[in-house]
Order: sequence, then C-alpha cells, then structure tokens
Amino acid sequence: MAQFVDRRLNPRDKSLGNRQRFLRRTRVEVRRAVDKAVAERTIADASKGGAVSIPTDGIGEPQFHLSNESGEREYVRPGNKEFVAGDRIEKPKGGGAGGSGREGSESGSDQDPFSFALTEAEFLDILFEDLELPDLVKASLKDVSAKEFRRAGYTNDGATPNLAVLRTMRVSMGRRFALRRPTKADVERLEAELAGLEGRAVREPADEVRIGELSRDIALLKRRQRAVPFIDPIDVRYNRFTPTNVPRSKAVMFCLMDVSASMGEREKDLAKRFFILLHLFLKRKYERVDIVFIRHSHEAAEVDEQEFFYGLDSGGTVVSSALKAMIAAREARYPAADWNIYCAQASDGDNSGGDSRDCVALLAEAILPQTQYYAHIEIAAEGAINSDDSRHTDLWRAYAGLKEGASNFAMARVATRADIYPVFRQLFARQARHGGAP
Repeated sequence: MAQFVDRRLNPRDKSLGNRQRFLRRTRVEVRRAVDKAVAERTIADASKGGAVSIPTDGIGEPQFHLSNESGEREYVRPGNKEFVAGDRIEKPKGGGAGGSGREGSESGSDQDPFSFALTEAEFLDILFEDLELPDLVKASLKDVSAKEFRRAGYTNDGATPNLAVLRTMRVSMGRRFALRRPTKADVERLEAELAGLEGRAVREPADEVRIGELSRDIALLKRRQRAVPFIDPIDVRYNRFTPTNVPRSKAVMFCLMDVSASMGEREKDLAKRFFILLHLFLKRKYERVDIVFIRHSHEAAEVDEQEFFYGLDSGGTVVSSALKAMIAAREARYPAADWNIYCAQASDGDNSGGDSRDCVALLAEAILPQTQYYAHIEIAAEGAINSDDSRHTDLWRAYAGLKEGASNFAMARVATRADIYPVFRQLFARQARHGGAP
C-alpha cells in the first residue's frame, strides 16, 4: 500500500495542516475575497498574497457550552463582603453591568470581518484554480528536453567523490554479522581476564588451565578478525547517476500595443494590467517565459518594458506593422519547434483603411498556425460596452470573422479596471472535456 508523507515545512508560527483545513472549509468566501482583492489592488501587487477579509459566518468551530436552563453553578467572586450563599441578586437594569463598550447593531447581526493572511502560493492557487492555458496538451508536446544526471541507486564501481559512506558501512556491518566476526570488545574482555589470572602471585592448577584456554581463544579470535576485515572491497558502494531526459518547458509572450495618439494614459494602463496578469499566469505554467514588447503607431519597433509602457509617440495606426515585427522576431529567435508562443494584443480599435484585411491575412497564414494562443483586447471608451452606441470598429469586425474559424484566437472588450480580471477569466476559462470532467 502506498504511503504519502507530507514533508512541507510549517509556516512560521503556524500549522500547515490547520491552514489547509481552514482553506478547504472556507473556500467560497476566501475565493470571493481574493477576487475582490485583485480588483482593488494594483496588478503589480496582485500576486503578493497578504491579508484578505472574509465574513465570520460559517468559520466558527463546533464548541460545547453549558446550558443556562438547567444545572447548578457556583461562583467565587473576589472582594465579596455583602452576600452569602443562597442570597438572590437582582439583575442590573439596562441589560448590562454599566460597561462602556461599543454599541452593537440594531439588528444584532453585525459582525466584524475575519482577516486571514494568505501566502503568495496560496493566493495564486486560489486566483488561478479554475483557469488553464488553452491548447496546453499540444504545448506539452513541444517541451524541449535536456539530459540531466540523476540518482539511480548504487554501484560497486565509481569515483571517490561519489562514495556512499552510509551504504558502505551498512553492507560491511551485514557481512560481518553474517560471518560472525569477533568484535574488539570480545577480544578485550578475554585479554582482561587473562591479565587478571597472570597477575596473581599464587596460581592454582585450574588457573593454569584457564590461562591456556584464554590464550588459545584470544589467538583464534584475532585470526578470525584478520580473516574477516572490517571493510572489504566488496562492501564499497558508490552513488550511481544516470542521464535522464528532463523536459525544459519554455514559452515566449509577445506583447503588442498601439501607442498612437488615440491611446491615452487610461488605455495604456488597462493594457498594462492585462499584460502583467497574463505574464503572471504563464510563469506558473512554464519554467521559462521570455517577453517581447512590440509597440506601434504607423511603424512598429521592439522596445524594452520601460519604453513600451511609458514612451511617447504620435502618428497614425498601422496594426499590421506590429504583426510583421512579431513574425520577424519569432523567426529570428523563437522557432515554433522549440518554443510555446503566446501573443497578447491591445488596441483601441483604430486602424488605417484597408490594413485590417492585411492583419487578418497575416494572422491566418503566418501567426495562428504556429501560436498556442492569441488574445486580442480592445479598449473601449468608458461606458461604451454596455451602451446602445457600442458600434464595433473595423479591426474588431475583421477579427470577429477570423475568430469563427480559429480555436486558438480570442477577443474581448474592456473599458475599466474592473473589466480586466473578468475578461481574463473569460479568455482562459477551463474548458469542459469529453466525459464531463473539467
């Protein structure tokens, strides 16, 4: 029967088992608190864990209480000089003892929220528990494998640095026990008895006989010790290492953003939040994640993160220039045979006339066939998503036609910070598989 041992260290001054039971019992409330925390925090702080507040309803532990309607109780009150056993004391009027505590709610149901500190790992587990990377099965087939030497038991041959001392001593001890090799204590005990007999001033005939027996026994034990050495060459064991193929899962995330004059600070802030959330998600799925920042107006350029989010630019909008720059960077440094490729594009929907058709052609022919997932978010004006005047842009309509035939392409619209996380969850929601298992 398999036995599983949990060797995870307890958090400082906390019980890991108790924390896990608490999180399982209050999963719904903690999840709601995590969602609220993500909406209120900045994206940079979204993964840092910290305290979340949950209602106290349903978190109490079962307890035994003495019934107030039965039984007899005796109390010892310090400083009592007026009453004796059997006296009846009138209940203070006003329902209390004259204290000055906080006033309760009129309904009597108001309770302070319970604050619970989550570690970074716990926070992220709850944050992404029902999300998955689309097409992750195909992505796993593209993992690059590398050979690493890993422990694979013991061997009789090897280099001195790989000597397994404990295993060598264990084998030596077993061999000595099996061959009944005399111990040093056995020899010393007989030698001590022999020295005692030889040291007597007057020895009897029986003593002489015993001295002869002891001499023979000591000589025999020493011969057996020499015949059965403490460590024999057959006892020596070395740690054995064998080359093993270890998957090296790596992905590249292309961030494409329109930085033309129509993209203001609000639009760039929303795009930044989506990019950071996607990167955080990919980091939990892949061992290595590279990021490529491509910004564009009428021309595209690969830049660093600081320039990507805060650099100033002006001019018109040609989205296809960013797609061409992405294709060039992928072919130069990130071949699809070795990398899992993801792309996130942020735009306000503006594009030069006729360029949207070029974008669809580039996506359908050169990008989507070699991309694991392509997510496009259009940043709309505040209130435009739910208003009657939510006319779609040319770029949105062109992408909508592409989406119908591409399973690895998704698109959504956002207008406020509160829309970022719901849209992210919508794009990466866990898909139901055959058989009903999520």
